[in-house]
Amino acid sequence: MIKITLPNGDVREVASGTTGMDLAKSISEGLARVALGIIVNDVPYDLSRPITADASVRIVTFDDETGREIFWHSTAHLMAEALEALYPGTKFGIGPPIEQGFYYDVDLPGEKKLSVEDLPAIEAKMMELVKRDVPYERIEMNWADAVAYFTEKNDEYKLELLEGLKDSEITFYRQGEFTDLCRGTHVPGTGMIKYPKLLSVAGAYWRGDEKRKQLTRIYGVSFPKKQQLEEFIKQREEAERRDHRKLGRELEIYMITPMIGGGLPVWLPNGTLLRRRLEAFLREEQTKRGYQEVITPHIGNLELYKTSGHYPYYSESQFAPIQIEDEYYLLKPMNCPHHHQIYSSKPRSYRDLPLRLAEFGTVYRYEQSGELNGLSRVRGFTQDDAHIYCTHDQLKQEIKNVAELTQMVFSTFGMEVSTRLSFRDENESKYGGDIEFWNIAQQEIKDVADEMGLDYFIGLGEAAFYGPKIDFIVRDAIGRKWQLGTVQVDYVMPERFNLEYTGSDNAKHRPVIIHRAPFGSMERFISILIEHYAGNFPFWLAPTQVSVLPIADAHYSYATDLTAELEAMGFRVHLDVRNEKISRKIAESEQKKIPFALVIGSKEIEANAVAVRKHGEGDKGTMAVTDVKALFTALNVPGA
Repeated sequence: MIKITLPNGDVREVASGTTGMDLAKSISEGLARVALGIIVNDVPYDLSRPITADASVRIVTFDDETGREIFWHSTAHLMAEALEALYPGTKFGIGPPIEQGFYYDVDLPGEKKLSVEDLPAIEAKMMELVKRDVPYERIEMNWADAVAYFTEKNDEYKLELLEGLKDSEITFYRQGEFTDLCRGTHVPGTGMIKYPKLLSVAGAYWRGDEKRKQLTRIYGVSFPKKQQLEEFIKQREEAERRDHRKLGRELEIYMITPMIGGGLPVWLPNGTLLRRRLEAFLREEQTKRGYQEVITPHIGNLELYKTSGHYPYYSESQFAPIQIEDEYYLLKPMNCPHHHQIYSSKPRSYRDLPLRLAEFGTVYRYEQSGELNGLSRVRGFTQDDAHIYCTHDQLKQEIKNVAELTQMVFSTFGMEVSTRLSFRDENESKYGGDIEFWNIAQQEIKDVADEMGLDYFIGLGEAAFYGPKIDFIVRDAIGRKWQLGTVQVDYVMPERFNLEYTGSDNAKHRPVIIHRAPFGSMERFISILIEHYAGNFPFWLAPTQVSVLPIADAHYSYATDLTAELEAMGFRVHLDVRNEKISRKIAESEQKKIPFALVIGSKEIEANAVAVRKHGEGDKGTMAVTDVKALFTALNVPGA
């Protein structure tokens, strides 16, 4: 007999070899019908896989993030089987689950090219295969036999993947006529995948290398219930309406031109106003909390990044070094090494700590052209970066302060926040530093999350190479989740940069560093903000807050004076004195999503008033100018 510990703390004694499905049925038949897999001591298992030792076990369904990953990974295999049936000779690269669905990179036979017009036929074949309801079978295989299998199939992609798995456990999965190299996990059978939907087709270089062959990448999603698919399609349509690339162009927020370079956005006047307003909001909050702002260069000596470990750890995502005389420089991929140099520029005492350095610092990362996406995936972006240097005794309170700041930032925008505690896994090669410090940092992060009552889950293997972190995940207005703010605890960089302070005992000690960025990337955050608000920014944030619309020439003088008064109060105002009909001026103010339009005619001038129109709501009646000013003042506050 073995002992199974369930998430609620219940312990069950079961026979060795009990499967996840056996366990689910012992709890309820209803759970067994919707169970997709189990997590055994943090490792995903198929429901058919036996449990042979004492373990903590969690049964996952589609309501669970891991359950959805299992479901979507299984659907990728189902799609691959459909492709192999429709296009014999197709070769397969990788087919992972992603945040919303899955993709599979495939090499189609001959000169075959897929387009979205081909997707319905693939979907139909998938539905045909679903009706057979065959099981997903896990097959353990030795490395030599696995190589022989894919050699016979002449599949160079799987053979290349196997080269990196010589010392690993090799598993295949088979369903029906399709067999694939795969770690798993998978749902019990294809019959569970009732509502697949293929979404798009793109090109993707094999293993992300532009020098390798370009494969066809097919994106899809699937659901166990029809209503879930319908809700997804509705959300997708709404997301297209809110697409920041479309709205960014229409609202003249940013532009990207090949003459400047892909992934290098240019902020237009409206976008600059929006960005500066966000920066001012955070800068004011940081100042209240004792941060000092700094500015660092856009490039740095290559040795700086070798010391930090960013080079070569992330060399593939960085631009090539630049040789200047006998030295090499790098476009700045991170702000933190520069801040560490500021810390070490003079002796520090425990009385100087915590030292909080903040910067809106632009960094540069190399992204493949196929991965670039408006503002959300760029090659040059600005981080609202800060680094806090503190003593071990101060660490817990500083983490709490940063977490509170980050939560406040997202609540200002009406975004629901959940939290991931990103900890290290057992792959020691991925991490630097002393394991003892890691354990301390992870425990302190968990303590803070518990004390603050954060809604969190633990993500093993999600830590940075230098320390664990708290990742804040926000839900936007249409329910999508985005990972934004982060708080990282770092015991590694103080060692690498030999950072010290003199303690009260007059001895030298290492500080601890907290890396912090509530917005993360300003570019990505603004792309999410555009879509969250559908371009209808709140009054305090809108690039243009008010449009003043005189009806005729006789009203221009009053309109001009009012505009000057509002601007003197700090409001962002557009005065439209074009010789156009007032209906056209109102329509264009609506199209530009300006929060308020003030219409001025003779009656309004006589009453020292304006006719107020609110974007999306229309006519709000006539208001005295003094009342309008009071209204705008009340609304011109972050979060109002």
